[in-house]
Amino acid sequence: MTLIVRDLRPDVRADAEGFSDTRRLALPYMLSTPESVVHTLTHAHPDARFGQLMAEEDGEIIGTAQISVAHDSPEPGQGSANIYVRPDRRHRGAGSLLLRTAEERLAALGVRKLFAWVLDEPENLAFAERNGFRASRSAYFLRLDLAAGLPPRQEPPAGVELRTAADFADDPRPMFELDAETSSDEPSDIDVEFTDYEAWIEENWKHPLLDRELTTVAMVDGSPAAFSVAYTDGGTRYATAMTGTARAFRGRGLAKLAKNDSLHRARAAGYTEAFTGNDTGNDPMIAINKWFGYEICAKEVRHVRELG
Repeated sequence: MTLIVRDLRPDVRADAEGFSDTRRLALPYMLSTPESVVHTLTHAHPDARFGQLMAEEDGEIIGTAQISVAHDSPEPGQGSANIYVRPDRRHRGAGSLLLRTAEERLAALGVRKLFAWVLDEPENLAFAERNGFRASRSAYFLRLDLAAGLPPRQEPPAGVELRTAADFADDPRPMFELDAETSSDEPSDIDVEFTDYEAWIEENWKHPLLDRELTTVAMVDGSPAAFSVAYTDGGTRYATAMTGTARAFRGRGLAKLAKNDSLHRARAAGYTEAFTGNDTGNDPMIAINKWFGYEICAKEVRHVRELG
């Protein structure tokens, strides 16, 4: 058996399909398509030095890694490497070879602190510990059976209007501003300064998984106040990419209102499974998702290691 690690070739359809298939097998709680794989690689900010590595055994893709530099953080020298190996192809050295390659590349780019998400399973956690990582915060993956029903649809209160991201097609800047403010308050190991509008257009607004028709925006007096961003895979799977409320409008239930509307419209459009994620300490949002009917299906633990 010959095992190699190489870069994904964005112009080769088989590479994108193999990368996406491997990610779905290793991490079935996140949406992935060949189109989203290529988009992420070709539209990442140049300063992120984003890369997609594949472990290939005798022509078969059995593992993947996504690596990047935290270019939008005020603290230099940080980066990430998220590695996933097909469950039925473990113990062949793919994870170790992917990690070694990722560390060498990122160290050469000046990364001194490396972050990685690791599934909360004994084998995965042991792999991280053997390679010098220490655990930090954790997060849940949650799944909702849309066919099983949803809480009743809520009517917006006076002064609140529900619209979709598609209504901002001509001028998405208000969506960018809402996304930037809410993202900056998300729990994270790496602080982010979200300021590049043109980069956001390319990376986020044009993302092939983004479903603008199912992304609900709560407007207060004509201004975007809260939103629930919908991703769909073109089949039966829907995911909430982000739900948030601008600081001035928090405490009014607007994010819950937007998410409820988006989920109802997703079910009406034929989607049968919904996925989302929460930090394990985010009890208010976990309670809201359980109210919708979500159930925890897996857990990931963020790990960190000093390089060099």
